[in-house]
Amino acid sequence: MVSGKRIETGAGPIRLGMVGGGQGAFIGGVHRIAARLDGEFTLVAGALSSDPERAKASAAELGLDPERSYGSFEEMAKAEAKRVDGIEAVAIVTPNHMHWPAAKVFLEAGIHVICDKPLTSSLGDAKKLAKLVEKSGKLFVLTHNYTGYPMVRHAREMVASGQLGDIRVVQAEYPQDWLTERLEASGQKQAAWRTDPKQSGVGGATGDIGTHAYNLARFVTGLELDRLLADLTAFVEGRPLDDNAHVMLRFKGGAKGMLWASQVAPGNENALKLRVYGTKGGLEWEQEQPNHLWFTPFGQPKQLITRGGAGAGAAAGRVSRTPSGHPEGYLEGFANIYAEAARAIRAARKKGGKLAKDVVFPTVTDGVEGVAFVEACVKSSAKNAAWTKL
Repeated sequence: MVSGKRIETGAGPIRLGMVGGGQGAFIGGVHRIAARLDGEFTLVAGALSSDPERAKASAAELGLDPERSYGSFEEMAKAEAKRVDGIEAVAIVTPNHMHWPAAKVFLEAGIHVICDKPLTSSLGDAKKLAKLVEKSGKLFVLTHNYTGYPMVRHAREMVASGQLGDIRVVQAEYPQDWLTERLEASGQKQAAWRTDPKQSGVGGATGDIGTHAYNLARFVTGLELDRLLADLTAFVEGRPLDDNAHVMLRFKGGAKGMLWASQVAPGNENALKLRVYGTKGGLEWEQEQPNHLWFTPFGQPKQLITRGGAGAGAAAGRVSRTPSGHPEGYLEGFANIYAEAARAIRAARKKGGKLAKDVVFPTVTDGVEGVAFVEACVKSSAKNAAWTKL
């Protein structure tokens, strides 16, 4: 081990560690691609599995130094904090119930955290984590990756500039079909933990994809939720968590909304959609056609705004990589969150360094609200779909 005063890298890549994301994992690979897409990060250490042998094998596949492949995240945080060349940030890509304990040890070790959503599996843990982030002074980035899409950034800019007028109606939906049958009974890893309340938390589809739809609606409109009414259902027999959610939303200021999240809707893959309607016009965006944004000024023909095309603003251009007409989507959206995180980490290195105002990423505050949304949905549904304060 190389110990001593830690090196704060200058212009080179930020040293990154990873917790989870080993063999058989899905989201870990996505994070690794996103982290290296712009050359901002280099993966140098990992506790890639709770199984030490699988962790070691996963690290070997990724070409990590065996000395920096750890059997636990506690061991990793302690060792890396002592190294001159120790990690500067860690990506946490475990099942939900491990987000809080892993984030805790790295924040306490003085290491920035980049964490997959939802923030935690319970609101109590989410609130404890928010307090710890504030106390630590370290950055906490939550990877709600859809906020990184260029046309989502443009939609947010249009709403903020008043092009839609006063917002009246917001509709968000995220239907999938992959859990239409009891896939978790087959031993499929992703299905198994996402339908297990001990690992996922109290929300099934609500916590897994409903939080994405809710976060997207909040990010684009800037509206604050006042209360909700939720009807959650587990349609597949024997499934302990919801696989379908219908939620009515009342926002502060008078706007109304609806949210549908389902993992039992045959014919839908990742059909995240957002529609926003105001006094002057409306917007429509679909994740499966991410480079297109439809804008309809009231009383005028519908207009198609494309990423990199005429009418796309600076907010979209800043997070675009390729010329118009070349598809950008899921991986690039994730990479934009990592790129924003890198800008924030580099600013934090400098004494008195200020982060540019146009750098935007979801924080621990967004994460707490997301978990509060899930728990409010569960509480409302348990009370026969009663209106419930967030």
